[in-house]
Amino acid sequence: MQQTRSVELGTGLFVLLGIGALFFLTTQTTGGDDFRASEVYEVQARFQNVGSLKRRAPVSMAGVTIGRVTGVEFDGDSLEAVVTFVIDRQYDRIPDDSDASVLTSGLLGSQYIGLQPGGSDMYLEEGSEIMFTQSAVVLENLIGRFLVRDSDDASE
Repeated sequence: MQQTRSVELGTGLFVLLGIGALFFLTTQTTGGDDFRASEVYEVQARFQNVGSLKRRAPVSMAGVTIGRVTGVEFDGDSLEAVVTFVIDRQYDRIPDDSDASVLTSGLLGSQYIGLQPGGSDMYLEEGSEIMFTQSAVVLENLIGRFLVRDSDDASE
């Protein structure tokens, strides 16, 4: 009887520690580094698919976080996702023909906006819209295409 009780307590403690570890990891990996800028300007971009892009996702250029996503909305007229984000005012020389892509950190990581510079002499400013965009790569779609292609090859 005493041995059963100690096994149950040990198991319960183990489960609680596991839940606590998962909670700790969740809080450390979601929005851990806050973007802080005294002055920002707002930019928009339209995408066919943003995957699981969320508010507060980083906006980066050359691997450096230069902004944050402030909104992800659906435009019922154009049937596109409209992503609004802010960029730190110190980065005011980003060409207006730059390319915005929805990228993923690692294989199954969180998604973010990556900017690739263009070559224009005009720069992004408050209210600009990035015209060149690349939507998110959805892993499920890639796997589905691979499986369909593979089954087509096998049937021939």
